[in-house]
Amino acid sequence: MADITFDDIKQAVTDCINHQVRSVTDWHFGEPVYENPDECPELEGTAGLRELSARLHWTNFRMWHLEDRVRRTDVPEKVIAECKFAYDRLNAVRNSLAEAIDACLVSMMHRLLPADCEDRYNTETVGCALDRLSVLALRVYHMEEQARRRDAAEEHKETCSGLCGKVQAKHDRLMRSVLELIDDYAEGRKKPEVHQYFKMYNDPAMNPELYKNK
Repeated sequence: MADITFDDIKQAVTDCINHQVRSVTDWHFGEPVYENPDECPELEGTAGLRELSARLHWTNFRMWHLEDRVRRTDVPEKVIAECKFAYDRLNAVRNSLAEAIDACLVSMMHRLLPADCEDRYNTETVGCALDRLSVLALRVYHMEEQARRRDAAEEHKETCSGLCGKVQAKHDRLMRSVLELIDDYAEGRKKPEVHQYFKMYNDPAMNPELYKNK
């Protein structure tokens, strides 16, 4: 990791984003196989960054389809409850992976930052942005799917086609902003940090609905 440069980091982040776009299509034909898919490993370097980003995207992929399933009204309530519990569990994994991405990036960048780096931070970290880009890649795919539906009215398909263009533009703007943020780090205009979610609802010692109703 000693030889990593900001250009290497920027390329790795670009690779992560491109992988998100490609894999949405690939995974609808064959889902990936991860050993312990809900783990959040501590990884380093650009290879670690790519692995964490792929795991985050896979988590969002599963959450997306749970979101669809949980809105069904033709299945028993038990099925909906199971979907909600599964979604909540995956959301915790998602948050941990976004934090791990930031930690991986900070570990690569800390020795590369200029000595006179300004004590300024972005409103969103790269880990959070990669999470949003993952969801946008999913949204583009499924919006395009709606625009191609043979059983849908032309008006529906035209509407979805127009919305798809807007979502794609939003994705492209965010991608550009993330890469510009890496440049800000390299030039010392901002400092990277780990975004910590500090979620309380999964902690039985902090959620009153859990510790009051044991």
